[in-house]
Amino acid sequence: MFNRITAALVASPIALSTAVGSALANGDDLTPIEELGGKIFFDELLSIRKNQACASCHVPEFGWTGADSEINAHGAVYEGSLNGEFGNRKPPSSAYATLSPIFYADYGNRLLGDNEQDLASDPLFVGGNFWDGRATGWELGNPAADQAQGPFLNPVEQALPDRACVVYRVCEPPGQGQGQGQGQGQAPVQGQYADLFKQVWGAEICMINWPNNVNGVCNQTVGEVDLSPQDRNKVDRAYDRIALSIAAFEGSKASNAFTSKIDAHRAGLYEFTAEEELGRQVFRGKGQCSACHVGSPGPGAAPPLFTDFTYDNLGVPRNPENPLSVSDPDWRDPGLAGFLENVPDYEQYAPTNLGKQKVPTLRNVGLGSCEAVQDGENCIVKAYMHNGYFKSLKSVVHFYNTRDVKPDCEDLGIPDATEEVALANNGWPKPDVAENVNVDELGDLGLTDEEEDALVAFMMTMSDGYLVGQ
Repeated sequence: MFNRITAALVASPIALSTAVGSALANGDDLTPIEELGGKIFFDELLSIRKNQACASCHVPEFGWTGADSEINAHGAVYEGSLNGEFGNRKPPSSAYATLSPIFYADYGNRLLGDNEQDLASDPLFVGGNFWDGRATGWELGNPAADQAQGPFLNPVEQALPDRACVVYRVCEPPGQGQGQGQGQGQAPVQGQYADLFKQVWGAEICMINWPNNVNGVCNQTVGEVDLSPQDRNKVDRAYDRIALSIAAFEGSKASNAFTSKIDAHRAGLYEFTAEEELGRQVFRGKGQCSACHVGSPGPGAAPPLFTDFTYDNLGVPRNPENPLSVSDPDWRDPGLAGFLENVPDYEQYAPTNLGKQKVPTLRNVGLGSCEAVQDGENCIVKAYMHNGYFKSLKSVVHFYNTRDVKPDCEDLGIPDATEEVALANNGWPKPDVAENVNVDELGDLGLTDEEEDALVAFMMTMSDGYLVGQ
């Protein structure tokens, strides 16, 4: 299914999203709950200005992340439904996010090189979603579902004022009686996918007594729909079901396709090129990539996900073109620590996790990039790392290889150098967060240029959509 859909795409990211969203959300090879989640995932009506969907920042054809070359080439953060409102991190890939475990603290031991680290006093945090782990899975038992609840109400994303507005637009979208109210026991709501919502979650899911002014409230950035306690409970239940539906879609074969060259190789249907094979060897050995991007099969011989679901501070420079960095030159991204400091059981560990971001899967890491598309057509500039500082996998690998070798850009008189400026001057800026930088697994790897290129080639084999024999 994924390959068939992908083959029919056009160049515009918006059109791409629409084409894939239409195909997927029409139920091609999807279960009813996955189909429902796909419809919600691609529904722009679920935002304050009815102009932004989950898919606006998670475009399938480009690795389920942001697909605007101009944005990626600079600040790499995306404008929300409201003009001038921006997040502060690059959209993570939503693909394979459903396979992240529920967030937890590992108080055991971890082998780091030749040293065993006792984690009893400084645990290793694992799992969750978002770059900082705040979508834990503690609420709905699924980090992807917890994550799905966030953007609808985030003022810099879809910016709806009340979860009731999300439920209302799913149950009763424009043109289907909005603002009329729908009392309990009345005829079922007939919306664009309300029938499917009720089919999946029960006929009563939309039987909520909406006040006459609900449409007006939901077209404002601030406000709360006036509901009885009973109807508020129904809204909360429906909102949870919306999130679980999205997670089901994100866990379907439409998203977690496992159709890369890596997967074909594991099945004996693809032989790595000499360069890809060299890259695999460097990945496992000299490059130390597999220390965090684990390439071994998962439980039950499941395909590898190329992540250990932990958090790390790689010493990535701040992105000087991030809108928040522009408005506040002193701002630094706290990463995992920003979440931990708000959790009473874990707040004591915030200082040792300052600056750490989630280790992402490498699946689809190069999908749709102009590095991967040799003819330069139907490709984009992709942004890498949590803040989008890097614009190519080659520069990411080069940073891993030379972070601690090249001169400090501050000493070169260019402290806030962009990636382009840093590479042109053969230096690297200081880390965005200097504390807790990983100095054991990167920084001075001694890779040759050939080995860097081979690593990139190997990571390109992790992109879904490979057609065996082509």
